[in-house]
Amino acid sequence: MRRPLSRRLTALVSAALLLPALASCGNDEEDAGLVIYSGRNENLVEPLLDELEKAVGTDIAVRYGDSAELAAQILEEGDKTNAGLFFSQDAGALGALSTQGRLKKLPESSLDKVDKAFRGSEGDWVGTSGRVRVLAYNPGKVTKVPDSVHELTKPEWKGKVGYVPTNASFQAFVTGMRVLEGDEATRSWLKGLKANDPKVYENNLKVLEGVGKGEVSLGLVNHYYWYEQVAEKGEDEVGAKIHFLPGGDPGALVNAAGVGILKGSDQAPVAQKAVDFLLSKKAQTYFADDTKEYPLAAGVTSKVKDLPPMESLDAPKIDLGKLESLQETLKMLQDVGMV
Repeated sequence: MRRPLSRRLTALVSAALLLPALASCGNDEEDAGLVIYSGRNENLVEPLLDELEKAVGTDIAVRYGDSAELAAQILEEGDKTNAGLFFSQDAGALGALSTQGRLKKLPESSLDKVDKAFRGSEGDWVGTSGRVRVLAYNPGKVTKVPDSVHELTKPEWKGKVGYVPTNASFQAFVTGMRVLEGDEATRSWLKGLKANDPKVYENNLKVLEGVGKGEVSLGLVNHYYWYEQVAEKGEDEVGAKIHFLPGGDPGALVNAAGVGILKGSDQAPVAQKAVDFLLSKKAQTYFADDTKEYPLAAGVTSKVKDLPPMESLDAPKIDLGKLESLQETLKMLQDVGMV
């Protein structure tokens, strides 16, 4: 039987170092055949991990938390970590572990299932699902939706933009902008956005609801929140609509959730089975149909109504592994007063 080990993390971020505050999970982890550190939200992936447990044929234990904090925990634990598999919400945390040599190289049979854009350049992590940054907008308040996040610093959007500066996806987007346009340009944009008095929300869903209610005209979110709400309530009840940004804009970043096997773990064989399950048709269909994300393994396509095909997106070209410089992004966000 799988033993859920979730807890609300209270780790603080210092100027130069993430300080994880993860409790020891004791015998639950020690007794499991596979321990997974999961940066993916428990509500999103618990049903899938129930199926994964059946597929790998052994008990698993899952420690849930923030991806960056879990990655920092793995680095701190080193070879003494209980984990065999890291299931990250974003590529940056996987890139951080890859840079420090903490991930085991994956077999080509696993890597070849996913486009090179969504796997580590060292062949030690692979994407499992993708999500796109979009602009949510209220059609009753917006006649022309901006085609770039750079437009959000203009006077006409003062006090009309909602966002979540503490959210990992927003921070990954900012890191992507730093990679694409440099630190100076990114800092300037953040200062301009802050000066334009954006409304801070608790999470992406609250942003979407705020846009729908007309609290703000625009919101920075991930695409799947809108599709989940439409599936649950119907498009007329959601209020907001979403706009996929063109022209390789940094606001159109396609990030990937993914997995890596921890180097030195004696759980590597069962962890490899878990990787293969997450790239299987069953798991990829779950990401497509249940979480409304983009499946990344070849052979599975989303059937979600009105979701643009991945190949039609005009996303920025970026090595997702370079999103690992989160500490610098957090320092920048602190400097401009956003977190």
